[in-house]
Amino acid sequence: QVQLVESGGGLVQAGGSLRLSCAASGRTFSSVAMGWFRQAPGNERELVAAVSWSGANTYYADSVKGRFTISRDNAKNTVDLQMNSLKPEDTAVYYCAARPNSNLAFDLSAYHYWGQGTQVTVSS
Repeated sequence: QVQLVESGGGLVQAGGSLRLSCAASGRTFSSVAMGWFRQAPGNERELVAAVSWSGANTYYADSVKGRFTISRDNAKNTVDLQMNSLKPEDTAVYYCAARPNSNLAFDLSAYHYWGQGTQVTVSS
């Protein structure tokens, strides 16, 4: 089991920045790949960014490429999402998720453990 707790959401103006953090506990954190998903009202949950257990491989959705950066610290059992140049369309609940495999994945079903979510609201 992996327990995940997100923090860092909030309200920000367009063009601003936020940093989301996810603290993990439970099984060995370094053996799991991590992802950040988001879900806006009326939309499906989508993968925003993912990172392999080693941190060597990352993935970004086209909509956030160049603006968001995912990073992890296996010594601290944390994974962060730095979000810059935020747009109103980035408004959503953001979820941290863990996959019991060292390789990152793109499908929601590959992630077995989920945080409670944190709201990000970007005003225009």
